[in-house]
Order: sequence, then C-alpha cells, then structure tokens
Amino acid sequence: MSARIPVYPANPNPLNEEHAYSPAVRHGDLLFVAGQVGVRPDGTPEPDFEAQVRLAFENLKAVLEAAGSTFDDILDVTSYHTDPERQFGTILPIKAEYFPEKPYPTWSAFGVTWLAGYDFEIKVVARIPAQG
Repeated sequence: MSARIPVYPANPNPLNEEHAYSPAVRHGDLLFVAGQVGVRPDGTPEPDFEAQVRLAFENLKAVLEAAGSTFDDILDVTSYHTDPERQFGTILPIKAEYFPEKPYPTWSAFGVTWLAGYDFEIKVVARIPAQG
C-alpha cells in the first residue's frame, strides 16, 4: 500500500500550521487537496468577495502545481458557500476561467453557515499525471 505523502506549495498559507493540516496528500496517483480559501499571506481573509474567490482558486493552483498537477487533472470538486444564491453570480464566471471547456470535473456545492471568517472554500481530488 502506498504511503500518504503531504504536498506543500512553495508558499503555504499560514492556516496549515495554525490548524495542523496538510494542504494536500498524495496517495498513489491521486491528490486529495484540503479546502482552499482566500487567505492572504498574513493569515487573514481577503475582505472583497470576488478577490477572495480568485485567491482561493490561485491557492488551489499553487497546491496542484506543487504536486505536478493542473486544473485539467481535477476529478472532483466540493465547494462551500456562506450565501450561495447571492454568491454564484460572482463564482461561476471565475470557475469558467479555470474550467473553460469539457470535460468538466464533478462538482458538489454546499451552503454553510460558517467558514471561519471566509465566504468561499474549494477542495478537490485530482490525479497526478505519470512522470516521464
């Protein structure tokens, strides 16, 4: 059985140490990415909602790249939203920038009441392409 291998981007966000979790774990050719939020380098939430969503996607991109993956390798997406009805008009165009064409990954979105000061979180399962 393969070991769990933690994956850290070049500039991991401060929440990883503060809350004791890996940004991602590789197991075989799969990558399980923890929920990414729009956290600024100082550990605080980006206050502007659109900028927060963009930053969450960029944080996700950094974790994927650290594992040798891209958005094209994402198989499954789960997102969490504090006010989905109001927020989707902002989120969907940003999502389309990162997933511009088929085949799209699966996607489950959930409305939640609390995200520790954030309004959007995205977590994924991706494959890690064969190296060589």
